[in-house]
Amino acid sequence: MKGEKAKRVAAEILNTSKKKVWVDPEEAEALKDAITREDIRELIKNGTIKKSKLPSQSKARARLLKEKKRRGRKHGPGKKKTTEKNRSEKKKTWIKNVRAQRKRLRELRAKNKQSVEKAGYSKLYRMIKGNYFRGKRYLESYVKEEGAGK
Repeated sequence: MKGEKAKRVAAEILNTSKKKVWVDPEEAEALKDAITREDIRELIKNGTIKKSKLPSQSKARARLLKEKKRRGRKHGPGKKKTTEKNRSEKKKTWIKNVRAQRKRLRELRAKNKQSVEKAGYSKLYRMIKGNYFRGKRYLESYVKEEGAGK
């Protein structure tokens, strides 16, 4: 059998591609004598034909990088691809904002009870919950306007 055809048959038997079939160069004559699939199987058994492993991508660098990240490295400003706003959890940001506004509302009520009561404490509290105000400053300006207006 010709070399290429023998390689193809060997690849089918070994269940691999022709690229991965290795033939011993010293035993090339035995390959020419092989006529049937059974002869090829015999050559595989003898070790004249083998299935070789092609070099795969090494994971050594990936493992090293993973170890460094586990230790807390590689997280500096140069590695950050997006803004802090997009990296932070939306819910946690909202909770932080709401808690700050509620605390400020309590402080305003303690300091200037009449203006907060005119604006309506429970109404303001619900407005905070409904995400009406952007921040503490907006809350304060709203209380000032509503308190003076009524």
